[in-house]
Amino acid sequence: MANVYVFTADGFEEIEGLTVVDLMRRAGAQVQMVSISDGLAVKGSHGIEIKADTFFDDVDFDQADLLVLPGGMPGTLHLGEHEGLTGLLQDFAAKGKRVAAICAAPSVLGGLGLLKGKRAVCYPGFEDKLTGAQVEMEEVVTDGCITTSRGLGTAIPFALELISLLFGPEKAEEIKKSVIYMA
Repeated sequence: MANVYVFTADGFEEIEGLTVVDLMRRAGAQVQMVSISDGLAVKGSHGIEIKADTFFDDVDFDQADLLVLPGGMPGTLHLGEHEGLTGLLQDFAAKGKRVAAICAAPSVLGGLGLLKGKRAVCYPGFEDKLTGAQVEMEEVVTDGCITTSRGLGTAIPFALELISLLFGPEKAEEIKKSVIYMA
């Protein structure tokens, strides 16, 4: 069983976060949506309110296999300002544990210096925030323990890549077929 944590903050991109949660759960992962906001009710960048499963301070991340940052504004800014989360991301990357970010959220990883010397992608216009990265134009890029993706339209390939990394390509293909993803 893989333990996956998807971080939510007011202004997160709903599709990017929830697509990962949905497809990962279909694959058999234990997924928790973690609020870094004041409440469990978190309002996305398009006004959709979701209820996170838990608060950041209530989680023991020792058994985590993957940390996921959805993009969206101002959610990405909130993620990058949360000292507990940024410290956790640095610790995970230093240990070679999996970290993933989509859309604007790879900028958080860039700001922490986690993309130096790595291939990475992001939402157009955020390339200059991927400090030290070799910026690509693919839908999804995994370089070492870090996976990045470009935006809402790449949320399914992003989630499938993460499933492949945790459960193998066969499981990713099974989930892809089950949701009739044709790309």
